[in-house]
Amino acid sequence: MSGSPAVVMRLVASAHTVAEKAGAIVRKVLHSGDLGIVEKTGANDLQTLADRLAQQSICASLSRRFPKITIIGEEELPAEEVREDLIESGHSEEILQKTCPAEYRELKEEELVVWVDPLDGTKEYTEASRCLRHQTDAQIPHHKGSDTYRPHSTALWLLDNVTVLIGIAYAGKAIAGVINQPFYNYQLGAGSALGRTMWGMPGLGAFGFQLQEVPGDKRIVTTTRSHSNKVVTDCVDAMEPHEVIRVGGAGNKIIQLVEGRASAYVFASPGCKKWDTCAPEAILHAVGGKLTDMHGNAYRYHANVKHMNSAGVLATLRNHEYYASRVPQSVLQALKSD
Repeated sequence: MSGSPAVVMRLVASAHTVAEKAGAIVRKVLHSGDLGIVEKTGANDLQTLADRLAQQSICASLSRRFPKITIIGEEELPAEEVREDLIESGHSEEILQKTCPAEYRELKEEELVVWVDPLDGTKEYTEASRCLRHQTDAQIPHHKGSDTYRPHSTALWLLDNVTVLIGIAYAGKAIAGVINQPFYNYQLGAGSALGRTMWGMPGLGAFGFQLQEVPGDKRIVTTTRSHSNKVVTDCVDAMEPHEVIRVGGAGNKIIQLVEGRASAYVFASPGCKKWDTCAPEAILHAVGGKLTDMHGNAYRYHANVKHMNSAGVLATLRNHEYYASRVPQSVLQALKSD
């Protein structure tokens, strides 16, 4: 009927609440102490119970409300009945009150592709869990049955790397994204509300955070913490950064950009996937930023594209051309553009 919210706005409103549910699942599994870790391709490519449950929750919740959308999740999971307690049927009323950009108002469910990373930063998540296990109860004030834990600084820093990513694409472009940061506010300790959810849509804006920029005379590069090699290092060095920040998670690196802690995200490696970049790219675009491969080409998010971002990732809030111009020829030759 006329006046009802556009399909894409209803999908984003649901994804926002679903991401919060997934974030709560991620916290609950950590606090249980039993991560159920499985190695997928090696020690740097892990899957935990939180990955599995969060993806089940996201995919089942969204497909129940939007049965015609295509959902592509990171984890390869067996087809099975999803527990009812994992289903989230709510939505963000605040998002439904927003005006949908004209170009997206008539989109149909079947035209939308949702890319899901249920737990971005799994390596940091598992390392944080190990840190927590080595502390005594006296070192971790907590209230049983609640989310409120206060880990030491190492675990805290690692948990800040963890995000839940839900990206929405149309005609191959990332048009909306939701990022939940399950452990945001951890440093405030017991009694504080844990987690936050940010979202954005090009043409509408981005919400849930305060946009900030690195001072114009500073070049601060954020890059991988655990997947580096000579090509990655050579590319970072070529940017002539004043500072390099090595953190986990693609979602976390985009947060570094939009909150003024880094000016460029440089990852000259094929290790990143479409579910890592779809949601962050949409939020970055919503505030005027840009994400490409190392050749300066946009990534496409059609349902049938290959999942690997083979030519690396270069993301900036401003001055993308400068950073793209600094990519060495040797790096371009090493990374084949899609």
